[in-house]
Amino acid sequence: MSPRPAPALVGPAVGPPPPPAEPGLHVDASGHGTFGVHAPRAQAVDLCVRHGAFEHRIRLDRFDGGMWWGDVEGLTPGTHYGLRVYGPWDPGAGCFANPHKVLLDPRGVAVSHSSPLLSSMFGHEVDALLRPVAEGPLRMSTDDNADQAVWSVVGSPHVPVGREGAPRTPWGTTVLYEAHVRGFTALHPDLPPELRGTYAGLGHDVVTRYLRDLGVTAIELLPIHAAMDEAHLARTGLTNYWGYSTLSYFAPEPSYATRRAQEAGPGAVLEEVRAMVRSLHAAGIEVICDVVYNHSAEGGADGPSLSLRGLDAADYYWMDHGSFVDFTGTGNSLNMRSGHVVDLILASMRHWVQDFGIDGFRFDLAATLGRDDRGFRADHPLLRAITTDPVLRDVKLIAEPWDVGGYGWRTGGFPPPFAEWNDAFRNDVRSFWLEDPGRRERTGTTQIGGVRDIATRLAGSEDVFARHDPPGLAPDRHLRAPWASVNYVTAHDGFTLRDLTEYETKHNLANGEDNRDGTSDNRSYNHGHEGPLDASVPDADRIAARRRRSARSVMATLLLASGTPMITAGDEALRTQGGNNNAYCQDTRISWVSWDRDEHELAMVEVTRALLGLRRRFQRLRPVEFLRDADPESPAKNQIAWFGPDGEPLRHEDWFDAHRDTLQMLRPGAPGEGHLVVVVNGARMTKQVRLPGAPWSGGEVSVLFSSADETAQEPYVCTGADSSLLEVPAGTVVVLLIGGDAEALDPLG
Repeated sequence: MSPRPAPALVGPAVGPPPPPAEPGLHVDASGHGTFGVHAPRAQAVDLCVRHGAFEHRIRLDRFDGGMWWGDVEGLTPGTHYGLRVYGPWDPGAGCFANPHKVLLDPRGVAVSHSSPLLSSMFGHEVDALLRPVAEGPLRMSTDDNADQAVWSVVGSPHVPVGREGAPRTPWGTTVLYEAHVRGFTALHPDLPPELRGTYAGLGHDVVTRYLRDLGVTAIELLPIHAAMDEAHLARTGLTNYWGYSTLSYFAPEPSYATRRAQEAGPGAVLEEVRAMVRSLHAAGIEVICDVVYNHSAEGGADGPSLSLRGLDAADYYWMDHGSFVDFTGTGNSLNMRSGHVVDLILASMRHWVQDFGIDGFRFDLAATLGRDDRGFRADHPLLRAITTDPVLRDVKLIAEPWDVGGYGWRTGGFPPPFAEWNDAFRNDVRSFWLEDPGRRERTGTTQIGGVRDIATRLAGSEDVFARHDPPGLAPDRHLRAPWASVNYVTAHDGFTLRDLTEYETKHNLANGEDNRDGTSDNRSYNHGHEGPLDASVPDADRIAARRRRSARSVMATLLLASGTPMITAGDEALRTQGGNNNAYCQDTRISWVSWDRDEHELAMVEVTRALLGLRRRFQRLRPVEFLRDADPESPAKNQIAWFGPDGEPLRHEDWFDAHRDTLQMLRPGAPGEGHLVVVVNGARMTKQVRLPGAPWSGGEVSVLFSSADETAQEPYVCTGADSSLLEVPAGTVVVLLIGGDAEALDPLG
């Protein structure tokens, strides 16, 4: 047998270097590194570096797995760069490659400036009104837009700190406050003028102290991603004030920065955002960002080519035989079936958590994020990735659980640990307190559900958030908790709290759409007169007082209910939008929060503070488990009992009496703590209410809050021959403590 030959010595494999682990720009302090971008159908991609009027183009010479990439050098902080894509122009097939247009890096951390939408930003030829120049197929534009484009900008070196110093408030004690960076402080008289309407203004001690003293724990900001106005707004001279038209998922909107920061450059804008977050954290306030990962600013078939469309529309957007599929009402939907899109969204979220310290996200039209070819799936790869990602699973996740596609209403259907906006809470609370009795008489209808629906919402909406529990789960166990219900009555979209009490129809003429936009299902009540009151209106003072009482009762219902409450900025001071229920395009006093407040508006601020003080002091108002029927022998904080105005427990048939409008919610306390009773009188008349009897009676009865009072009153003790009998004015919420030590309570916290 011949001896086996020795194996040949083989040196290390020689070949091209591997692509970067992630697309985007990865450079060291000298600007040397790599750049990559996903553009699977492109034939070639140039990285364009701009120095003044000079543009240097670097051909990305490697392609791997759909990503074009190459080595770069000299891309130091502040350098402007963009992309030019070569390939087929075939809009009918979803191909919009046009090398005459500079595109943003989808992962660029900063943008050069805030710009209106210009005709040069369209990949096809458009007229002065930004409409295609002719019928039929779109004709590719050959006008170069380098001088007018928004460019990506290399960020300054920054050591990610994550959420160092963040309050990390538990869900059970969270109170959300939805606000707009510009609109919240644009009119604030105590801020230096140069800080009003800016990131720095929002982080100023005057503002953070106000939020902390009010009692909120988290500010939920309308989108602060860089945005671009839609074509129809550009034609009318209006702007997308709300910002739900994203240009970049990584870069902050530069127009919200101070003028000094904008002039200093994108690096200063980034630092101003970080400083805002640090300041809010120092005040004990978390920062939640509203994010729009369901669509982009590029619109539908005839929209501009700003980034994703020019790179590879057929991959980044959901398309069907070349047509844009629209689950969002905006013309396009991001393609959640694409691994590139899923990766882009996850990378964006990590960036905002790690580089800015953001504490959570509210996902606009979140049902789109869980769609695949079979429809919405709670176990969609993107949702599973978010909830298991080691960076993201520790932050607050809030879904707006619907979109406008088929089977788009998914409230209660998102996986833990998502919380969700609860539209059932909004609708039922409005219907209970603001149902116009005259309208009921005219239409012959009654209030559906009587007290059943309002009781269900006060108790935490178990019907919504426990209905997807898996089979076999123990009867007293649920995958979700009451905090998963983000309770709200108003939001940026719709009437303000004040307008719910002053208007029954929308007044949106300022939006330029002949009052066609916005919903007509407002569930509001003007109390007998549409709009503002003056001396010419009969009974004006009485109508105004009833409106304020209704607002206080709605606010009380919101803040006393189990779940996570969300207050819309300015509602605590009876802000009005003049009946505009779709002020998305109003970067004006229509949308801005007013700080010039009269005595009634200041009183409403104190009422809100008092209610939040009660919520803090009584843990039973914010349970972390769904409530069980109260046990008289062993009362506990996670129990509940219901009574009619006669003090008798409600029977099964009582819940189906559509004419019932008064109930009592009892939340037991441990021995010595006393029992909380919330009396809800939705009737249009004063009701005599007898408090629950034994074993819940005994000891002093103290009134902690009454929405009949114009101001937040100190707790007072009921006295008289029968302190268990209470007169509750029409349309009022009263909070009482039976037994316990009311003197030890400070409802203002």
